[in-house]
Amino acid sequence: MNSDSRFVIVGLGLLGGAYALGLRKAGFQHVAAIDISEEALDFARRRDYIEEGRARDFADLLARADYIVFSLYPTTFIQWVEQYGQFLRPGCLCTDVSGVKLGLVDRVQALLPAGVEFIASHPMAGKERSGVENAHLVDFAPANFLITPTERNTEAGVAFARQLAQALGFARVHVISPAEHDRMIGYVSQLTHAIAVSLMCAPGAERFADYTGDSFRDLTRIASLNDAMWAELFLWNREYLTEEIDAFTARLQQLKGCLERGEREALREMFRTSTAARAAFDRKEREG
Repeated sequence: MNSDSRFVIVGLGLLGGAYALGLRKAGFQHVAAIDISEEALDFARRRDYIEEGRARDFADLLARADYIVFSLYPTTFIQWVEQYGQFLRPGCLCTDVSGVKLGLVDRVQALLPAGVEFIASHPMAGKERSGVENAHLVDFAPANFLITPTERNTEAGVAFARQLAQALGFARVHVISPAEHDRMIGYVSQLTHAIAVSLMCAPGAERFADYTGDSFRDLTRIASLNDAMWAELFLWNREYLTEEIDAFTARLQQLKGCLERGEREALREMFRTSTAARAAFDRKEREG
């Protein structure tokens, strides 16, 4: 990667826009985008997020690209590669921003032409908003960047993903397998969103605004979702997510049992356990 490298962002939504903006700030001049929305492309051009943008007739952009970032929903991602992957040139390195990996990474790697390498990655830096117009709100600095290589990937491919994360400003980069990624995401991301959604789907939840404090507000912040994207992510990772929902339900039932039996000390022990776990979590966060 150098200042003359040519990047193409496929899918100019929140994260695609944030990548484009981050790359331009890092000094990369040749950042182009492909998106079905002319409005999104016009916005990005006006804000100087991209040098060029196309909604159609983009085969030449792909043929010139050194690096491609796919910012598409998983199903759309596969369909796009099936239709347009043929235009990628040998030597091109590709990555993505998808929140699921199993069933996606192997499929994309198998579909791409010989000489084109796809190294999957996941920036853990979303927001409760969507669209390129909100890309400036994304802060990569405190976020984790996950790289999920397979046996098809080369050292050069992993190095590219690391360099990209560093160029965008991520302080923490971790390498894990696609399976480890999806199991972990099922807990730390998807389960937390499922809990927030469940809280806000309670009858009359909107009336709680008159009485709520920080705890309810913080717990439900992520309940405002891009419904199309999150429904797809949940369904793609349904096996791991349902396991995590079952495990969480068991822990909640444990707490309920303590209440029903009036077991004060058992409740206090659960609270001490959670407090210690959170303290360890905070230390790990500070240490990076």
